[in-house]
Amino acid sequence: MLEEIIEGFYEAAFVPDEWAHVLDQTSSATGSATGTLFVFGDNAPPRGRTSPAAQPLFDEFIRGDVWKTCESVQRMCSIQPGSFVNVDDYLSPEEIERDPIRIRLREAGIGSNICTSIALPTGELLMFVFQRWLKDGHHAAEAVSALNELRPHMARAGLVAARLRLERAKTTVSTLEAIGLPAMTLSASGKVLATNGLMEAISPLVDIAVSDRLRISIPALNRLFQESFEAAGKLRHSSVRSIPLPAQNGNAATVLHVIPLVRNVKDILGGDILIAATSVTSSSFIPDPRILSGLFDLAPAEAKLAAFLSSGLTLQDASKASNVTFKTARTYLERIFVKTGVHRQSELIALLKNTAPITRDRDS
Repeated sequence: MLEEIIEGFYEAAFVPDEWAHVLDQTSSATGSATGTLFVFGDNAPPRGRTSPAAQPLFDEFIRGDVWKTCESVQRMCSIQPGSFVNVDDYLSPEEIERDPIRIRLREAGIGSNICTSIALPTGELLMFVFQRWLKDGHHAAEAVSALNELRPHMARAGLVAARLRLERAKTTVSTLEAIGLPAMTLSASGKVLATNGLMEAISPLVDIAVSDRLRISIPALNRLFQESFEAAGKLRHSSVRSIPLPAQNGNAATVLHVIPLVRNVKDILGGDILIAATSVTSSSFIPDPRILSGLFDLAPAEAKLAAFLSSGLTLQDASKASNVTFKTARTYLERIFVKTGVHRQSELIALLKNTAPITRDRDS
């Protein structure tokens, strides 16, 4: 079931009319009444897509300016939860009672809201919200866990959807240009089929080797990329799909996102895999765990530990700050190594120091 939903997310990224179906499908699988994707940015009203049951309320929300004064929306935009959380946990009973959006939702019979946000390196803020009918109470822990497992795929699909401004992909060339990111399409065998001009200026660590195959010059990262490529082609939902490349020779650190092209998107773009790249700016700041989670597929607890380590804490102190045992912290660290392609803590810290927090206008 999860594989079918994941495939739906990646199709919706390029064919936005499919968002209603996959959000509805995800809602059904997690005991939700509705599911919605919001895209915030450009100091404009949010854009997005929703499941059919919420369409009238969604249209009402998008048309007006109520989102600017809605406490639940502004609170979630400010906190930017790095995993799915119960929105009511961040509001007082008085705020819930007077929130205009919550009033309208209650009138429609909708109660519990869970939400996550994904701060994209390109500046947009994605927000996924799933709601339950008032009569059904809160989401079960298993449902929240399932949504968190889907979250990395929501992030990658949402990145493409946001860059395309929730418009349908057309030809390969127009889509690669419209996406506004270094990007290329590959065949199932790994052959480069098409690329845009931005891709040519990417990190010198990436090149096209013999037989037009994409290759990363650092062996460990190339192995991680090849594993990700193979897993993406088979839609394995637990695989790592974002490959970090360190800064080199004046080029910014870069993350390659491996995105499967599924269903009719294969015909639209004429390939099997899309590679999109986002750059991260060198910074002396402590990276935000929410950014680390979105960039490197880190679970919230892993991202939190990584942020503490990058601040200079030892693993022992970072485990205490994260409120986990040293043994658990070591397990998290091993997972982080696998997902970022490094082997030592010093390499991890050097990589994370190239990851700057994103500052946003909270009114956008």
